[in-house]
Amino acid sequence: MSTTRSAPTVPRPAAPEEALFTLPEAFRLDGARALVTGASRGIGRACAETLAAAGCDLVLSARTTGALAATLDAVEGMGRKAVGLAADLGERGAAADLAERAAHALGGLDVLVHNAGTLPTAADATPVVAPFHTSDQAQWETVLSVNLNATAELCRAAHPHLAASPRAALVLMSSVAGLIGTPMMEAYAASKAAQVSLGRSLAVAWARQGIRVNVLCPGWIRTDMTGFAADAAPVSDWLMSHVPMGRWGEPADVARAALFLASAASSYMTGHALVLDGGLSVPDGGLAGIPKPPSPFTAP
Repeated sequence: MSTTRSAPTVPRPAAPEEALFTLPEAFRLDGARALVTGASRGIGRACAETLAAAGCDLVLSARTTGALAATLDAVEGMGRKAVGLAADLGERGAAADLAERAAHALGGLDVLVHNAGTLPTAADATPVVAPFHTSDQAQWETVLSVNLNATAELCRAAHPHLAASPRAALVLMSSVAGLIGTPMMEAYAASKAAQVSLGRSLAVAWARQGIRVNVLCPGWIRTDMTGFAADAAPVSDWLMSHVPMGRWGEPADVARAALFLASAASSYMTGHALVLDGGLSVPDGGLAGIPKPPSPFTAP
């Protein structure tokens, strides 16, 4: 006598939309202690508010604590602890001191999102975008000091605190400028490329200590720093013509990616450079099949 058995039922994998609703805990950071640098505005503020919404207590840093008022209010309004610390990362020792003060204020560190960075600036604080051969060494050294040297100093000082955490995640804010040719922004691009390299090296060095290290590489994001381009129609139109998605990114786009890298949703990811650029850096992506207006940087 034979029996016929039906094939076992194989669970259907959840669609991405379903997974987002059935696994929200993967993106939660309840009780985590986080430091966000450059948190007064733009991407830094968006990252701080997103981490707070996910359950983090936060230390927020900027050059002055007064500049942090709105971000501090937003974080506290979500019921999370918020501490503002002033730090001029262009000064030697400031980044290391910040890491120690942040760990003391929170009783340790689980997450570090290092967002602070700079472009060469004029006396009125507007960004200077100019041909490399007309730039000066002082501008180069200022950018490298803030964007690279302070990054190394901060990571070194944060290491023992992150190593003591069971959920350590370090997110460095680089830029797509560090992955492609970026004329007239060479100092910025070089410093951001170095951040990618540093992040990958630390990811390997610190993996067995339970510290995940990843890098975010945003493209053209609408912030105060990019206002010189976003607010000038000819320049903005020309830049967006090279972005296949055809739009500026928003700080929230980057903040959500930072949350992913800081949370258990990316628990098997380290040493990665995650690009958010609307397709700008895809080989030929910004050149194929999309009409381009004349460059506003070309003399008539």
